[in-house]
Amino acid sequence: MSNHAVIVVESPAKGKTIEKYLGPGYKVLASYGHIRDLPSKDGSVDVDNDFAMHYSVNKDSEKNIKAIMSELKKADTLYLATDPDREGEAIAWHVWEEVKRRDPKLALKLSVHRSTFEEITKSAIQNAIAHPRELSLNLINAQQARRALDYLVGFNLSPVLWRKVKGGLSAGRVQSVALRLICERENEIEAFRPEEYWSIHGAFTTPDGKPLPANLVQYNGSKVEKFSFTNEADATAAVAALGKESYAVTDLEKAEKRRFPAAPFTTSTLQQEAARKLGFAARRTMMAAQRLYEAGHITYMRTDSVNLATEAVAKLRSHIEKKYGKNYLPAQPLAYKSKQKNAQEAHEAIRPTDPTTSHAGADDDQNRLYQLILQRTVACQMTPARLEQTTITVGGGTHRFRATGSVILFPGFLSVYQEGRDDDTADDDDKILPAVKEGDKLATQNITTDQHFTEPPPRYSEATLVKTLEEYGIGRPSTFASIISTIQDRGYVRLEKKRFFPEDVGRVVNKFLTEHFTQYVDYNFTANMEDELDAIAEGDINWKTTLKKFWQPFKTLVDDKIESVKKSDVTTEATGEMCPECGKHELVYRLGRYGKFKGCSGYPECSYIEKNESAAPAAQSTGIPCPSCKEGELLKRTSRMGKIFYGCNRYPDCKYAVWDAPQQVTCPDCNWPITVTKISKKYGEWHRCPQPDCDWNDNAEAAAATAAFRTRFTKAKEAKAAAKTKTKPKAKPKTTGKAKSKSPSKAK
Repeated sequence: MSNHAVIVVESPAKGKTIEKYLGPGYKVLASYGHIRDLPSKDGSVDVDNDFAMHYSVNKDSEKNIKAIMSELKKADTLYLATDPDREGEAIAWHVWEEVKRRDPKLALKLSVHRSTFEEITKSAIQNAIAHPRELSLNLINAQQARRALDYLVGFNLSPVLWRKVKGGLSAGRVQSVALRLICERENEIEAFRPEEYWSIHGAFTTPDGKPLPANLVQYNGSKVEKFSFTNEADATAAVAALGKESYAVTDLEKAEKRRFPAAPFTTSTLQQEAARKLGFAARRTMMAAQRLYEAGHITYMRTDSVNLATEAVAKLRSHIEKKYGKNYLPAQPLAYKSKQKNAQEAHEAIRPTDPTTSHAGADDDQNRLYQLILQRTVACQMTPARLEQTTITVGGGTHRFRATGSVILFPGFLSVYQEGRDDDTADDDDKILPAVKEGDKLATQNITTDQHFTEPPPRYSEATLVKTLEEYGIGRPSTFASIISTIQDRGYVRLEKKRFFPEDVGRVVNKFLTEHFTQYVDYNFTANMEDELDAIAEGDINWKTTLKKFWQPFKTLVDDKIESVKKSDVTTEATGEMCPECGKHELVYRLGRYGKFKGCSGYPECSYIEKNESAAPAAQSTGIPCPSCKEGELLKRTSRMGKIFYGCNRYPDCKYAVWDAPQQVTCPDCNWPITVTKISKKYGEWHRCPQPDCDWNDNAEAAAATAAFRTRFTKAKEAKAAAKTKTKPKAKPKTTGKAKSKSPSKAK
C-alpha cells in the first residue's frame, strides 16, 4: 500500500465515506464533474486539423484542479475513481491530462490507476482500490466523439435557426429527435377523425344470486367485432333481440397460469416507474437517485443493465427466505436479459446495497424512491404468482356473451410489488367471477349498450417518452433526463397534466429541421450514431473516422440552407383565406413573440392581424402549491418581454414568483417546499433553493460562484454606503436673519 494516495471522485458527497472505509493514507478529492470542456467558441473542434479538441479549464474548475495538484505533491499514488461509465472515464482522463500538462515532473513520479465501483460500500471500495486497471482509451474516445458531434451540431445548426426562425434558439443532436417525436404525435392527434362504435353488455344473475357481468361476443351466429355496431339504431335493435332469449352457462374453462416479476431497474425503467407511481419528473428521479447512491444506499443509477451481482442475489435470496418463507423463494435465482440493444451487461442493475434496510434517504423523495427500488429488486428474485384464469361463456339461441377473470392461487412476487401501467386501462383478467357450473340457468337483469368513439394516440408522458427513446435506441441512460429538461427549458414543449404539448416555436423548429435536415433528425440516423459510439467504445471503429464521415456532408448542407432557404418560407404558413381588410393579399400564419398568429401577407402595406391570436399565451398550471401563501398554485406565465416565469395564481394578493422552473422537492437545508432547476452552459443542470435567505445548491461550482457573487455584491454595497457617508455635505449653520458678508473678491 502507498504511503499517501489521492483518490479523485466526481462528487464531494462520497469523500468522507470513502476515506472512512480506506483508513489513513488516503485523501479523497472531488473533480465536481468535468475539470475541462470545449469552450463555446469557433475552433474548439478543429475540423481542419484532424478534429483536434481544444479543451479549456473554466475559472470555476480552476480551484478544483489546483486543490488536486496541491494534494498530489504530497502523494505517490493517484487513483482516478470517477463514475463507472463513459463520461466518468473521460473525466478521469481529463484530470490526468491536466496533471501532466501542469507538472510533468510530478506526473512522472506518480503511480496512476483507474478504479471503479458500482456501489459505495466498504467491500466495493476496498475491492476497487485493490484491483485497479488502466484508463480505457476506447471509452475516452467514444465520449470525445459524442462531445465533438454535439458541439459540431449545436455550434453550426443553432445559427441557422437564428437566421431562419428566431434569435436565441438552439438545436441539439439528440434533443431535436425527441422534439420530433412529440410534434409528430401532435400531428397525428390533429389529423385524427373519431369513428363511432357501440358495445353490448349483459348483466346476469347466477342460481345463488351472484352477479355475472359479460360482454357480447357473438350475435346471430356471427363474431362481434369492434365495428359490428356503428350506430344507435343497430345497437338498440340488437338489444331488443337479445332480450327475448333465455341464457345459461354453455362453457366453462379454467386454466392455471404464471405471472413472472419484472426485471430489476435500469435508469430508463426507474424513470418510467417513478413517473407512473410517484409522479416524479425524470430529473427529480435522478436527483433523488444520485443522493441515494452517494449516501451508499443504492448501486450506480446510470445503467442499462438488468444483471445483478452473484453476491447481491445471494443476499436477496437469504432476505426473501427469512422474511417471506421458502414458498416465495424459487429453486434457482431468476436471470434477466436486457431488451435494449448494446446494453452494458457488465454493469449492474439499480438495486439496494442492503436489502434488509427498509427505509433510506435524507428526505421524502429519496425514501419513496428507495422503497420503489427495494420492492422491485426483492420481487425480481421471488417466485412467480400463480393465477387461475376462468372464462365463462353465456349462451342463448345463436348469441354468446363471455366473461373472463382470474383468482390468485398463490401471490408470489405480487405480495411485494406489481409493475405500473402507462395508462389507466381496465383488465378483464383482474375481475373475480362468481362460482358457476356448466348448464346453470341464468336470470337476465338487463342488456345495455354503450356508445364509444375511437380515440387518437395519447400524448407522451415522461414515462412513455423515455420508453420510446429507449426503444428507438436514442440517447443513453445518463441523457434521458437532460433531453427532456432541455426541450422544456428551450420553450419547445410544455408539460401539462403530465403530458407533453409542443409549443408553436417548437413546431416551427421541428418543421424546419425535418424538411431541411431530414437525415439528421431521423430516428434511425440518431440510433445508428449511438451504435457507432458503442462500437468506438468497444474498439471496433476509429473515432476520427466517425467524425470525418459525419462532418463534410453536414457542413455542406448547413452552408446550402443558409443561402437557399428564406426566413419567410420557414416562419409563415398559408391559410387560403383573403385578408378581410385589404382584400388583396392572403392571410398567413406567422411566428411572433407569443407564438403563432394570423395576419396579412401584405405587411407592411397592410398590417391586419386577426384579433386575439397574437395575445400572450394563457397561464399554465404546474400543479405545485405556492410555497409562500400556501393557498394558491404556481402558474407558468409569460412576461411582457416574452420571458417565462412562475407566479402564484392569487396575484396580486400573493406576489410570490420565481424565474426558474419550480419542482416540488423540499430544500434539504431550510425545508422550503420547492426548489428550482437551473440550466446553464457553464454548470449544466443543477438545483437550488429559491428562498433568499438560503444558499442550498446541489452543484458545488455554482454554489461557490453564487457565494462569491454575494460576497462581492455585499462588499460593493457597503463600500458604496461608506463613500456616500464620507461625501455627504455638512449641515448649513442656522442663520439669524442678518445679512451675510461677502468676501472681498466676490463683492461688486
